[in-house]
Amino acid sequence: MSESTHWAFPENLQPDPKQLDYDFEAALSSAVMIRAEIPEDAFTAPILGTERIGNGVVIREDGLILTIGYLITEAETMWLTTNQGKAIQGHPIAYDFATGLGLVQALGRLDAPAIQRGSATRCNVGSDVVIIGQGGREHALSAKVIAKREFAGYWEYLLDEAIFTAPAHPQWGGTALLGQDGRLLGIGSLLVQEKVDEETTQGNMFVPVDLLEPILADLLRQGQSSRPARPWLGVYLVDTEGKLGVGGLAKGGPADRAGLRQGDLIVGVAGQRVEALADLFRSIWRLGPAGISVPVTISRRGTLAQINVTSADRSEFLKKPKLH
Repeated sequence: MSESTHWAFPENLQPDPKQLDYDFEAALSSAVMIRAEIPEDAFTAPILGTERIGNGVVIREDGLILTIGYLITEAETMWLTTNQGKAIQGHPIAYDFATGLGLVQALGRLDAPAIQRGSATRCNVGSDVVIIGQGGREHALSAKVIAKREFAGYWEYLLDEAIFTAPAHPQWGGTALLGQDGRLLGIGSLLVQEKVDEETTQGNMFVPVDLLEPILADLLRQGQSSRPARPWLGVYLVDTEGKLGVGGLAKGGPADRAGLRQGDLIVGVAGQRVEALADLFRSIWRLGPAGISVPVTISRRGTLAQINVTSADRSEFLKKPKLH
């Protein structure tokens, strides 16, 4: 994701401030660019890289910023840039694996307004929305909600209901999704392909901001939710027509240590057949918290076998932020 500000959306895709019922300039000013540097030996470096650039949005007057967690996990150094060009060092406070949301604290005065949080329940399929990132109106996009549905990610991630919008914002990571009243509805996570009226279109997936409220106090107090950590296997899955294939393994992770291999098909958990990512994840998480033994039935070259995987807390594999 480039930090160049030379690109711009065409005028017809940019929001028209005259047609908005809120202070659009103030909303734009709440967006910041996040640039994070991650050590080369970090657990997530091979997958997510050592230099990550994306967006965040100020949600509190003291410079608390909400973003998508993968931008900031294991960050050693972090800089925040406002629309006015002010650069301030930031500190990662929390990354919640269950929601995918992350928090950053500015370590100086940003002079950027805090945006008010709304609720994703206030938008429906067909609702007009605005997507903003750092860079002003030229980097803001008028869009529509094209779906609200369950989302399962191959990296052991599941949302009961995510928000999908189109057209796509090309710098989606950590962008802010605003409703018709200018309040924050969600945080940008992915570029996706969605079907709309039988046509496939490119869009974005957003994590609903509602998921922050129940855990915000925990994240601020202890850097993580007080909920028991979910059991993590460390598998990257491919879902093809009801067949769940192991596309990759986290090196040194629980599944890797237990002997799962790339190309294995996962067909069951604890004696129950699974045919979709969401079913697989829920079957694993129902067994108990991180550390529980997970009996996984696999098909390897047509032969069925059971492998017991001693799950783990994913956060234990990550570098922790250094205190400032």
